[in-house]
Amino acid sequence: MQAADLLVSARWVIPVEPAQAVLGDHSVAVAGGRILAVLPTPEAELRYRPEQHVRLDRHALIPGLVNLHTHASMTLMRGLADDLPLMIWLKDYVWPVEARHVSPEFVHDGTLLACAEMLRGGITCFNEMYFFPEAAARAALEAGMRASVGIIALEFPTPYASDADDYIAKGLATRDALKDEALISFCMAPHAPYTVSDGTFARVATIAEELDLPIHIHLHETHHEIEQSLAQFKARPLQRLGALGVLGPRLIAVHAVHVTEAEIEMLARFGASVAHCPSSNLKLASGFAPVARMLERGVNVGLGTDGAASNNRLDLFQEMRTAALLAKAVGNDAEAMPAREALAAATLHGARALGLESVIGSLVPGKSADLCAVALDSPELAPCYDAVSHLVYAAGREHVSHVWVAGRARVAEGEVLGIDTRSLNNRILLWHNKLAVQVQN
Repeated sequence: MQAADLLVSARWVIPVEPAQAVLGDHSVAVAGGRILAVLPTPEAELRYRPEQHVRLDRHALIPGLVNLHTHASMTLMRGLADDLPLMIWLKDYVWPVEARHVSPEFVHDGTLLACAEMLRGGITCFNEMYFFPEAAARAALEAGMRASVGIIALEFPTPYASDADDYIAKGLATRDALKDEALISFCMAPHAPYTVSDGTFARVATIAEELDLPIHIHLHETHHEIEQSLAQFKARPLQRLGALGVLGPRLIAVHAVHVTEAEIEMLARFGASVAHCPSSNLKLASGFAPVARMLERGVNVGLGTDGAASNNRLDLFQEMRTAALLAKAVGNDAEAMPAREALAAATLHGARALGLESVIGSLVPGKSADLCAVALDSPELAPCYDAVSHLVYAAGREHVSHVWVAGRARVAEGEVLGIDTRSLNNRILLWHNKLAVQVQN
């Protein structure tokens, strides 16, 4: 028999690749943090001698979910200011709080809180855009979670940096410091067309090409953003980015709500990806992204939660269901974004956008053992005719029972492992008291 570190046997294994596969009574064998094989359980029990054998007889085993866009430490602002338009929310509430309170400690504690929430919901990788990226990366490593950390760029000063050059220099220094951490990767992260200059965009494009990094940016989120761009640059944001060399297969266009047919064709032709954040778009009344049309044209669409300050939940099960339902309603097509497409958007498509599709996003031998087990035995999930349909339309993050990242258990029986939640909760209470005082005043 062949040695293995871990054997996970489940009622259903849904590998995402191949796209239509639902494997009944299969197992995933793991060694050295990577998947050795996906095979029928009787065969696995004959072939492997695992150090640990986890039997999940009423569960679906899927790849760990990939949150393609978030601001993790903004979890400390969850519910701070709700039911407001985007720019009022930013200018009157978020930016003043950040100016006074954002620090490495704020980012570490908020990110660690976000990691605990995401892991409990089956998310094993998140794409981060925020200040003090080294603090965010350290929190992700403390949680044992995979993160793609943004090298953020803005033109105006914050407690983190003084100008665009300073942001980029500090972000690149963080990348150098953490380049040997297997769970950490990086993106260039210019904030948005209305906060970044042409010169900075051109520099970001050059660095991304030199270092082979994705470019993660808020884009075409609101009508106001587009009107402002037309007034200032005589071009819509995507057209402007194309002229500056940013549009291409590295681009992750976050939101992409207000895009024309011609712009969808541009995204498809240049191989760009979209981070679709349906709950945030709904809550901020930004609009309805034409996801069905994007998918028809072959645009790679992943799913993001955005930050908990604008969504209130870092919950990709909610985003899968909402994305699928919205695609059908907006596209006037009940077959738009079927359950399998929604699951792929939350896993493999997000990994592809980050340049990590050879590492995560599907259950394939050789890939990292980032796994999520979902219990499908509750009364609200009975009966189960189609496990993939259940994952998207019926199950929720509360049904996640086990999570592994690179073969290491991070959630077991619904409990997060390796995070001192009592100490974390005490620190979060202190932050709550500080922020509440400012908002009340």
